[in-house]
Amino acid sequence: MPVRKRQETQEVLRTMILPPILSAVLLILSYPDFNCGFLAWFGLVPLLYALENTRPLKAFFAAYVCGFIFFLGTIYWLIHVTLPGMIAVSSYLAVYFGLFGLLSSLARSDSEIRSVFIIPSIWVAMEWARSHLLSGFGWALLGHSQSGYLPIIQIADITGAYGVSFIVAMANVTLFLMVKTTLKRDRPIQYISITVFVLFLCFSYGIFRLKNIFTGEKLKVAIVQGNIPQSKKWDSSFRQDIINRYEGLSREAAKSGPDLIIWPETAVPGFLESDKELLDRITSLAVDLHTPMLVGTPREDASGTDAYYNSAVLILQDGSVAGSYDKIHLVPFGEYIPMKDMLSFVENYASSPIGDFSAGDEYTVFSYFVRRSSGNNDVNMRLTKKIKFSVLICFEDIFPDIARQFVLRDANFLVNMTNDAWFNVSSAPYQHAQSSVFRAVENRVNVIRAANTGYSCFIDQKGRITDAVESGGKRIFVEGFRAHDIVLTRTRTFYALYGDIFAYACILFAAGAISRTVLKRRRAR
Repeated sequence: MPVRKRQETQEVLRTMILPPILSAVLLILSYPDFNCGFLAWFGLVPLLYALENTRPLKAFFAAYVCGFIFFLGTIYWLIHVTLPGMIAVSSYLAVYFGLFGLLSSLARSDSEIRSVFIIPSIWVAMEWARSHLLSGFGWALLGHSQSGYLPIIQIADITGAYGVSFIVAMANVTLFLMVKTTLKRDRPIQYISITVFVLFLCFSYGIFRLKNIFTGEKLKVAIVQGNIPQSKKWDSSFRQDIINRYEGLSREAAKSGPDLIIWPETAVPGFLESDKELLDRITSLAVDLHTPMLVGTPREDASGTDAYYNSAVLILQDGSVAGSYDKIHLVPFGEYIPMKDMLSFVENYASSPIGDFSAGDEYTVFSYFVRRSSGNNDVNMRLTKKIKFSVLICFEDIFPDIARQFVLRDANFLVNMTNDAWFNVSSAPYQHAQSSVFRAVENRVNVIRAANTGYSCFIDQKGRITDAVESGGKRIFVEGFRAHDIVLTRTRTFYALYGDIFAYACILFAAGAISRTVLKRRRAR
């Protein structure tokens, strides 16, 4: 290889390949299973170095490399469902990283102060886009890496998770500019001061919110984690074993006197409402335990439309069915095949059959009265506060607007019932729980997670995981139950009322900055 060609290759590696790879590694380490969230505060710095003074197409390539490796390292667990699918999804999601690089190059400013705001705004705009376009996949947002750092995530009740992403991206830009200007012996005092001031405000607000004491009616809730292997879940020969396991765990949980027992997503091994044997078995259990039960089950449309739903059904302690919720946002290529006539071949590459569910269209809020006894006979039974709650099934908790809609309809708390057994022993359940943490803070409601194999836990209004199903130090792939008291509150946060206004502002600001820079360059020519 000629010397010049070798030097050019080394230069590409040094500036366009290695820095994005380093950023990807640092970001991967920021999420479960590694949980080094502090790395996210400087994880983008090598990528920003690669984007510096780079043409838009090269900037797209550098950022795409970063995104592709990042998603391979964070959603690697999709390999347990489909290897081609994992590669395809990572390739698609990396496009948003690439667009971040391209747009950052187009919006390049000679003002460090403007860059401190422009680049984080572009980052937020791309996170919002990938969370909404083509069904949306708001998994592993930059802000999610901070789910364990309670002071910084409290601003989510105003800005949503995107606000936390913005702050972390802002810190990265500032650190990059510090290194850059220091090497040039400039004095980067102004933008450092601005960033420090913004971080001070966010942390101060977080500490203030963490000192809040939530008061209200207490409710004891029990969650049951059956830990049913995916290979047995729909095998009819294991049907009785599955029901027996959930019944046994529920009976143990009932000894603590819960006001509600929750089973995970599709815990019922059949169509509950149309299978009389199953329905009688579970309604009789609720009567026997004197406790309302919320169970996950597939549901067949009774109107004869051949529609099937992934649902949650509430059974009261008298055995009556109080209502059901049909999952609104289905998993593409998991619960249905988009454009099935064209893409039916995708099922050939999946390790298990793809469902054929229909989407629900109603934001159901379950309600019932808690009945507590003040004595030993029915005369002393009394009605207490009416309980209202809603359910997020499977990955619906990664969509903040769904949670908002439930809260705006007066849900006192949220339940996320899920089944993460698809992904074997991996970081998937813990990454999934990060979204629930943000839904709790954004709306200041308890989020209760009931999973077939973990992470089943209780998250309070401040985003703290206060209790979890655990056995032998393990929280996934164990069976068990946990009963825990939650405090019901009626709070309307700014975010619950107004949604992603902060993200929209970032999108508008980024669009304005890019337009301004492009027009300025055209005039200069």
